[in-house]
Amino acid sequence: MSINNRVTALTGTKYPIIQAPMGWIARAQLASAVSNAGGLGIIETSSGELDNIKAEVAKMRDLTDKPFGMNVALSYVRGTNIIDFVIEQGIKFVTTSSGSPAVCTKDFQAAGISVFHVVPTLEMALKAIDAGVDGLIVEGGEGGGFKNPSPVSTMVLLPLIRSHCDVPIIAAGGISDGASMAASFAMGAEGVQMGTRMLACAESPVHDNWKQAIVNSKETDTVFLNQQGRPALRALRTELTASLEPLGKINVMENMANLQALYFGGDMEAAIPLGGQVTGRIDEILTAEQVIDQTIEGFNTVVANLARDYA
Repeated sequence: MSINNRVTALTGTKYPIIQAPMGWIARAQLASAVSNAGGLGIIETSSGELDNIKAEVAKMRDLTDKPFGMNVALSYVRGTNIIDFVIEQGIKFVTTSSGSPAVCTKDFQAAGISVFHVVPTLEMALKAIDAGVDGLIVEGGEGGGFKNPSPVSTMVLLPLIRSHCDVPIIAAGGISDGASMAASFAMGAEGVQMGTRMLACAESPVHDNWKQAIVNSKETDTVFLNQQGRPALRALRTELTASLEPLGKINVMENMANLQALYFGGDMEAAIPLGGQVTGRIDEILTAEQVIDQTIEGFNTVVANLARDYA
């Protein structure tokens, strides 16, 4: 059974489950699997490899006839024609991040594209709404990847932002299954975004060493780095990241210089392996279809049980 709400109306998907726009990872192989399973696959731009990204969009047309979206990581695509490119593709859903959505929201909307902006605080949410966005991706600090230096958990941030706005919200951070999706909906979301759970999917292009590290991790096996600088980031605990954690401020780009060796070579000490606290709840590698099917099944079960026990 599909879920009908404002998020699925805007995305055109069967389910309001969005795959996070992870740099170098959120490309056609993974994104098409998510879209084919009824969610929304997203193609990234944060890698800055725009020629490759354009090729990945072309691949999506061969791999799926279902809706997909793109993320525009604003600080990584300055001076490029990525906004025009997105519009030319006929894509109907875009997420924006790492900058002000005011620079592109009106252009996208004029082309019939819905814009959801990623926000880690109430202040940023209100600014995005003032810029005219169609919705928000509310990202808690327990999620993996680049973060606000003052992280706020999804359980606090999501209902706070919901209490101040009425636009549709996609919750992100700590979400991996039906129970966490149901909890997000209880706090005001109409969709969820999964990053670490999708990173560990069978179709994710990263090396199996990284996927197995997620499966083997406990909920305490992440570190929060560069909290005295920008961007902060949450990553899996390795010898490298454990050594960086006490420093407070690091050169993020310097420590990501060998990311190809990590992402695709499997050297877990070559660079910073991003990941969220939800690693402690991921205990097997599944296909994207299995993740989405099990999430929806679990969501429906939790909602039904709550209605039975507490209505």
